[in-house]
Amino acid sequence: MDFVWFLLPIAMWLGWQLSKRKTKRSEQKTAECGTAYYKSINYLLNEQPDKAIEVFIQMLEVDNETVETHLALGNLFRRRGEVDRAIRLHQNLIARPNLNEEQRTQALLELGQDYMKAGLFDRAESLFLELIDINAHSEIALTFLVQIYQQEKEWNKAISIAEQLEDTSKESMKTEIAQYYCELADEQVMQKQPERVVELLQQALKYDPDCVRASITLGNLAMDGAEFKRAIEYFSVVHKQDSDFCPQVLPKLMTCHEEQGGIKAMMEYLEKILQDHFSTSLMLMLAGLIQAEEGDEPAMAFLSSQLRIHPSVQGLEQMVALSLSSQKSETETLEILRDLMKRLLQDRPHFKCQGCGFEGKSLHWQCPRCKQWAQVKPIQVSSSYYL
Repeated sequence: MDFVWFLLPIAMWLGWQLSKRKTKRSEQKTAECGTAYYKSINYLLNEQPDKAIEVFIQMLEVDNETVETHLALGNLFRRRGEVDRAIRLHQNLIARPNLNEEQRTQALLELGQDYMKAGLFDRAESLFLELIDINAHSEIALTFLVQIYQQEKEWNKAISIAEQLEDTSKESMKTEIAQYYCELADEQVMQKQPERVVELLQQALKYDPDCVRASITLGNLAMDGAEFKRAIEYFSVVHKQDSDFCPQVLPKLMTCHEEQGGIKAMMEYLEKILQDHFSTSLMLMLAGLIQAEEGDEPAMAFLSSQLRIHPSVQGLEQMVALSLSSQKSETETLEILRDLMKRLLQDRPHFKCQGCGFEGKSLHWQCPRCKQWAQVKPIQVSSSYYL
């Protein structure tokens, strides 16, 4: 029904054009157009917009007064998913010799979007590159090219075009470019080219010093090579880049410190970070280390002091576990409470997109819903999460 309301202004405009042209055209031509006009109105009234459209297009001769109408119809076809019809309409426009340069480039831009919608990326790419060459709609064309190269996983081209887009729009693309270098690095990891991986990740950090993904990948690479000291350096910088990702590297940091024989150093690191940025995961790991080094009572005292300030279901679950351990016997009520909290924790999502709100249990560097890069982050659980 919305489509009908869109076509009604076109029908009114056509009627006005017909009345204007009576003095310029033969009576026979005017009569033919009038018949077609009333036929199209009849289709609209009977809610047959597709048939009305075909009549309108036949009546709309391409000239300076109707180009915008053709472009609007083509855009509408594309949004409705009728891409073939949009392509034919825009191709017909471009073939007209009487278009001025602005109208032609606008039609090229629309046709490029049609091709993208149809999945004909090579054709869309060609049109957008043509627009960039003639400096017409460059910013929009560059934006669409970046999307194409992302979807096609042509990361080198994506980097080149993103750099051009950054120069043209004056808006930073550092996050996206850094992610493209990380994608290239992941490809080299699969091909077992560690030196090239390091080179690409360093490029990522050059563009975006806060690129957590690059630091984590470099740390993983160092761990695989048993370079635990170097891995600690890479993982330790994550809390400065984005403290929300600390929980993702804590187990790896722990492994590296154990290999280096420095559990005390790990405890000092956790204590330092907790002073600047509280995290339930940091608290729980530090509590576990205190328990291992000093016993249950000091660990419970530490947890109790932290939970009074930062209450959380995970922290409470750990307190219950320590209580059971220290009592040397299982209390049925505590066991039931602990199992309930475990189920609550098991069912919750672990990651959330800061852009669109997408939630999931796996980390995605590019959000599956809104396609933004580096916006999916670990959920920091608090008592309010379950309220």
